[in-house]
Amino acid sequence: MKRLAATFIILTAFAGPLAAQTTPTPDAIAAAQELAAIMNDESMMQMRTAITAQIWTNVERQLTSRADAATLAEMRREFERSVADLTGDVMKNVPAVYARHFSAQELHDMIAFYKSPTGARSLKEMPAVLVDVSQEIAPRMQSMQTDLNARIDTIMRTHGYGK
Repeated sequence: MKRLAATFIILTAFAGPLAAQTTPTPDAIAAAQELAAIMNDESMMQMRTAITAQIWTNVERQLTSRADAATLAEMRREFERSVADLTGDVMKNVPAVYARHFSAQELHDMIAFYKSPTGARSLKEMPAVLVDVSQEIAPRMQSMQTDLNARIDTIMRTHGYGK
């Protein structure tokens, strides 16, 4: 439990300073809404579908011995619905996030890029790229977590904790 808490504290410490502190202009908000509409189109649907399928494959592997095919199918439908609800809800806030991190001009530049042939292709291909990258990361996560936990334990002991 201490290891999990320490890992969480370290990760959240890095997340805090990344938030932008500026109030977006009305033009930035409008541009962010347009960008979000472009980004939330088919690309996000493909990405959600691909990542959901990848995650479900791992979950199903763990559950196959404990549930029949009909039960697994119902669980998958519930899982997919939950992910769709979550991502749909989160996507409502994306324009505000874009507007906090980018100026109106930067957002207009991104819109122009994503409307270009290269940008449109990147939106189409990015879900597959991200799935490929996540497949590179997934097998390494357990060993990274084990190694990080050992290092954190060492640091904690060095500073007099957990003796």
